[in-house]
Amino acid sequence: MQPPTVPAPLPRTQDPMDEAFWQQCQDGRLRFQRCDHCRAWRFLPRYMCAQCGSADFAWTPVRGTGSLYSWTITHQALHPAFAGDIPYIAALVELDEGVRMATRLLSCDRSALKLGLRVELVFQVIGEGFRLPCFQPAGTAPSKRDA
Repeated sequence: MQPPTVPAPLPRTQDPMDEAFWQQCQDGRLRFQRCDHCRAWRFLPRYMCAQCGSADFAWTPVRGTGSLYSWTITHQALHPAFAGDIPYIAALVELDEGVRMATRLLSCDRSALKLGLRVELVFQVIGEGFRLPCFQPAGTAPSKRDA
């Protein structure tokens, strides 16, 4: 008999801007705020542009491609739901639009890790159909855990 599966925790949102970001991901497209005034990208979501102070923005899709900016290999699960994933790669990806995003790198052999590694967006389904934006090396076929 196998132990009961622990569901993966979903992102906690206490702010409408954070909630809007996660809702934008659920249709399988990654969108960030883009300032209507100066065209700067905003991430993490915020109420005013850090460049010009404008409150006007639009949720704008990004290409979902970028490069590996930094990473660490996680050997200890910080939540029981991730125990089966150990070790996994926690990454900082710089998207081609200039936005940096903390994420997980999937379907990547650790020997392939290098600064500037080209990556592409893939959504991993966790919980009850929740889509979590992750990345994988560009041109990699999705793994069985990816959706």
